[in-house]
Amino acid sequence: MSIRLVEDVSDGTYVLDRLDITLTPALPWLGHQVRWEMTGHLKEPVDLTRVTCNVIKKFGPVKMLDRKYRLPDLLECMGAKLSGHLRPAAGPWHQTWNLQLPEAMPVAEHRIRLHARTDGGKNFLALNIALNFSHRFRPSPTSGRTGAHMLPGSP
Repeated sequence: MSIRLVEDVSDGTYVLDRLDITLTPALPWLGHQVRWEMTGHLKEPVDLTRVTCNVIKKFGPVKMLDRKYRLPDLLECMGAKLSGHLRPAAGPWHQTWNLQLPEAMPVAEHRIRLHARTDGGKNFLALNIALNFSHRFRPSPTSGRTGAHMLPGSP
């Protein structure tokens, strides 16, 4: 599995520039939280409550979801909410979200394309997210957690 789970596919026309994303843990587990930290530079002020996200989710070659969400609603679906200023000015920008991954997900490679736009219709950010749940996972006998490791056979 690739360690590069989230790829910023934005270009110079996007409002959010120099985007850096950190996931903790680096390889998320089904049914557990993942901390998603984003830092970047906003080229102009943005009302984050009005950002619209188009989410396309595929399992292998099959499209399972193609839906639009407001950013706060999308985060709420994942057990998170916007942090910091809801209408940040141009300049350095930081968000941290604690997302809850569902326990039950189809055994497949998940590809998620997220394209977000501002309320003025400008491109905000574009991400490709790859999660590989294509193997059956076994719980760790030593971790004390009820989840399963992302890598088959790992302790």
